[in-house]
Parts: sequence; structure tokens; C-alpha cells
Amino acid sequence: MTAPRITDPHGGRSLSEWIGSTPDTNVPDWVRDRVFVRAARRCHISGRRIRPGEGWQLEHIKPLSLGGEHRESNLAPAMTTPHKSKSAAETDLRAKADRQRRKNDGTWPKPVRPLQSRGFPKHHEEQR
Repeated sequence: MTAPRITDPHGGRSLSEWIGSTPDTNVPDWVRDRVFVRAARRCHISGRRIRPGEGWQLEHIKPLSLGGEHRESNLAPAMTTPHKSKSAAETDLRAKADRQRRKNDGTWPKPVRPLQSRGFPKHHEEQR
């Protein structure tokens, strides 16, 4: 099976798409450059043009945790601040979905109620 092809943003030629071997594989600089140029130097989240010197990161358009792939066609540039906000919101949604799934499956820990003891014995005054 041959690697998927993408169009080179510089010259219109067909190139092999970069695919990470694992989700932890670092994206090479040449792939970052191609993704940045393909996106017309615009933030995927805000749509604002990224100026020289501004901080940006590569973002997975479809998050890996939701079945997205670690490949060039699933990457887009995102400015640092909106990317952090979006990632935090996605993390909260995933955590809530995980809690609901575990509760439905019956694997969520049930609240532990404190043991009810009969208490200490009543002390009566000593008889003289």
C-alpha cells in the first residue's frame, strides 16, 4: 500500500503525507513548515493571521483521544493562547464523558459511607 499523497503548497506537486509512527512521535520541522504554509499562516482556531515571532503550536484537528490520527492532514497551526483554552475545554469534556461511561458500566466507585457504630458505652457515676 502506498502512502497517501498531499499537494505541496509551494509548487503544486504531489508529495507523500507524513504519518507519525506513534502518537508521541515528534513532528519534523519540514512538516511544521508545510502545515503552516498550507494553512495560509492562519490560526486554525481564531482564524487570525499568525505574525512573525508570535507563538504557535501544531494542533490535531480531530484530537487523538477522539480517534484522530497523528498525521500531516490532521494537523493545523494554532496560536498558543487559544490552543491552551481549547485543549483545557476538550480535557474537561473527555473527563466528564469518562465519568458518565464508568457510572453506566458500574465501574465508578460508589461513595463510602462512614461506619455507624453503636457509640461508646454510657458511664454511670460510681456508687458509693
